[in-house]
Amino acid sequence: MPFRLLEPVPELSCGDPASGNLIVQGDNLHALKALLPRYGGKVKCIYIDPPYNTGNEGWAYNDNVNSPEIRKWLGALVGKEGETLDRHDRWLCMMYPRLVLLRQFLREDGAIFVSIDDNEVANLRLLLDEIFGAGNFVASVIWRSSDNSNNDAKQFSTDHNPLVIYSRSSDWRPNKAGDHTNKRSHFKNPDNDPRGPWFDGNPLNSPKPRPNLTFDLVAPNGNVIHPPANGWRWSKETIESKLATTEIRFTENGKSIRRRTYLVDMEALPPSSLWTDLEETGHNRQAKSELKAIFHETAVSDLFSTPKPVRFLQRIIELSTEPDSLILDSFAGSGTTAHAVLKQNAVDGGTRRFILVEMDENIATNVTAERVKRVSQGYTNAKNEAVAGLSPDGDGFQFCTLSAEPLFTPQGQIREDVRYAQLAEFVWFAETGSGYTGNADSPLLGVHEGRGIYLLYNGILKDKSVGGGNVLTGPVFGILPPFDGPKTIYAAACRLGAPRLQREQIVFKQTPYALEV
Repeated sequence: MPFRLLEPVPELSCGDPASGNLIVQGDNLHALKALLPRYGGKVKCIYIDPPYNTGNEGWAYNDNVNSPEIRKWLGALVGKEGETLDRHDRWLCMMYPRLVLLRQFLREDGAIFVSIDDNEVANLRLLLDEIFGAGNFVASVIWRSSDNSNNDAKQFSTDHNPLVIYSRSSDWRPNKAGDHTNKRSHFKNPDNDPRGPWFDGNPLNSPKPRPNLTFDLVAPNGNVIHPPANGWRWSKETIESKLATTEIRFTENGKSIRRRTYLVDMEALPPSSLWTDLEETGHNRQAKSELKAIFHETAVSDLFSTPKPVRFLQRIIELSTEPDSLILDSFAGSGTTAHAVLKQNAVDGGTRRFILVEMDENIATNVTAERVKRVSQGYTNAKNEAVAGLSPDGDGFQFCTLSAEPLFTPQGQIREDVRYAQLAEFVWFAETGSGYTGNADSPLLGVHEGRGIYLLYNGILKDKSVGGGNVLTGPVFGILPPFDGPKTIYAAACRLGAPRLQREQIVFKQTPYALEV
């Protein structure tokens, strides 16, 4: 795929375009290639909700991998063979290169989360095994995606979707179970227990009756508490010790003893792969209701067969990011990922940023961007109630499309309208494989692994030399920012001889030919 450039669209952007949030409209394969020189190796969490390939073509957001855009892409990249591919082959052709590119965006401590259903989950696992490595498989979470069963189902009512998780490296770990805000109300601390909030757990039953576990206990009020049918879980000495430390206690009526479960212990547990609590992670119908509340109509929610609720994405963000992380969604759809990022930032004061990519122009402009604008700045819901913005004074987003022409002309030359800062991103990525975060205001782009990386292009030296500073000559080298070590210098041509290059520790690379990444 050729490199294309991002073209900002100010009239569709919102708030501060330098906030670091980005919405890109265009084919996500082209968009990912355009974003890679800026964000390669920078993303902490990728979430995607690709087409499930159910065969359904009866709704606007086509799920049959049979849309005109995908057919055009298959024709251009796969050739006539693409015309005879079956539905699953087309899906594999569509997903493979996108997953290859997505992996390059992840930090070493990053992970990708993919929503899918049973149509392609087996194929998806094989793709991810190949691209990320089978050893980097983390989990297949079962998410209860429906709050009611389908009475019209011929066999089983499908009430769940898998969420497949792979990491960039095998030592990746999710954040702990975390602060379940909507599940903490039953944790109390009426006696100021130094370990913090707690609740009474299950009775202390033993799995098997044993003679030494069938003793009676006497509560402080004199009540005799007989052992459960299977006996106590611990010996009398252990129970008395735990009673002394209040880890277990008698109930107020003196009829049983209970074990305290502490919130601090619950938050230290690894997250479960079974997400069935509808209050915690929401469901598809709730996601449709969220869209109706924002847009005041059902037409928008009907565009999406399986929209994701904000709580679901918030849970993913909570488990996989830090407060300053970058999150990428290249199948953005209704924009739930950005909504969840803004909401999580509002909860914990974070500065997370998002990158969204949406192929459909109508959805990208009228749904994705419009939703993020409304939830960021505030809106009036379907009940005519004012809903405060999640970041009314700050974060917005920059809206971009993709340049119609690639970075290079058909003759292999750099387009004349390419700016220095744009080419600098590609040079840095070609040398380092990571996104460029510098200011691109100097011929010395930066230092990577002990090597200085330079770019001479487009008058960066203010026309003090041959070709506006695009040619590496002796005088040009003399005015470059110094670096005491190996140097890689990109320029249109080089007039320095081999001995001088060796003496100055210079590796020369000619643009544009060395940039065919």
